[in-house]
Amino acid sequence: MDPSLLPTIWFILIAVLWLGYFVLEGFDYGVAMLLPILGKTDKKRRVMINTIGPLWDGNEVWLLTAGGATFAAFPGWYATLFSGLYLPLLLVLVGLILRGVAFEYRAKRDDARWRAMFDWFAIVGSFVPSLVWGVGFANFVVGLPVNADHIFIGSFWSLFGPFQLLGGVMAVALFLTHGAIFIALKTRGEIHEEAKAFAWKSGIVTVVLVAALVVWQNLQWGTGVAGWVLAAVAIVAIAAATALARAGREGWAFAGTALATLAIWVGFFVTMYPDLGFDNSLNQGAPLDLWSAASTEYTLTIMTWAAVVFVPIVLCYQAWSYWVFRKRLSVENLPDDTGQAEAEPEPQRVAAGAAPVDGHGNDTPTDDSTGRREQGTDGEA
Repeated sequence: MDPSLLPTIWFILIAVLWLGYFVLEGFDYGVAMLLPILGKTDKKRRVMINTIGPLWDGNEVWLLTAGGATFAAFPGWYATLFSGLYLPLLLVLVGLILRGVAFEYRAKRDDARWRAMFDWFAIVGSFVPSLVWGVGFANFVVGLPVNADHIFIGSFWSLFGPFQLLGGVMAVALFLTHGAIFIALKTRGEIHEEAKAFAWKSGIVTVVLVAALVVWQNLQWGTGVAGWVLAAVAIVAIAAATALARAGREGWAFAGTALATLAIWVGFFVTMYPDLGFDNSLNQGAPLDLWSAASTEYTLTIMTWAAVVFVPIVLCYQAWSYWVFRKRLSVENLPDDTGQAEAEPEPQRVAAGAAPVDGHGNDTPTDDSTGRREQGTDGEA
């Protein structure tokens, strides 16, 4: 392999990791942000959390891997980002901590106020990273100013220009729609219908925001034909997803929001190549780009062989976990508030992945003598 290609290959691999993160964690964020909107009762909130219970922590691994790969493959890129953007990244970290604490501790006490507190942890912990990631990647399109020492010379408030704020609002709206369609895909009954209705309303707003962002991006920082093709794909995909969700085709609608997310972030990364999202106009001939920020050829070669072996294994495992937990849920799967079990759902709903799960994806215990589900000891079904 030509050594000069290794930095480009690893830029693409890191982009793929970010794409996987936003497609998968995007609907996680959306589901949690919808708790106060669609989760009007405790049972509905429990169903919503159970739809992502087996998945959310695995989805976050894509972010950890993207950060680790950036550190190893592009230490110059990593150093400038994590030192110059310390406060925004700290906000993301706090949000992720709140989410993790919320899902782990929500069911530890049978108390409404306790659960409400951790529900808000999940809501805030999903909204803040969604907003920050949207603002952050819009800043990479604009270009973060760095000096000859490759130090970020902007301020915290300089990150919030009109285009950057539009990127943040767009990301929140996109993840809300993505999450609503996922809830509709994974549930049945009343919550299913409510999620469909919300996806239609939020989808219309998201179409407008996505169109405004990608058109503005291509008019001012365009990358030629490729940029406009990606913009068109993003707009058409989110519009089609909105229409399909209203028609009850949740599977295709979810594919549409996933495709729109891919197109938007691919457009971001195309714009970032090869300057990595930095504005080098002030660093006097010492650009911080793909090649100056990269590790040595030896390091990148070892990393490439490791990726060839382990990335397919990780992808197969995660695909398997989604397959296992593929069935729909509803409030009928949950015990009532007094701990008395509800009527047993139809036999086909008790297939692999159909049983109610707690925040970790564990099956609810059953009473062997009656065949009915009982309330779990942690209070969560």
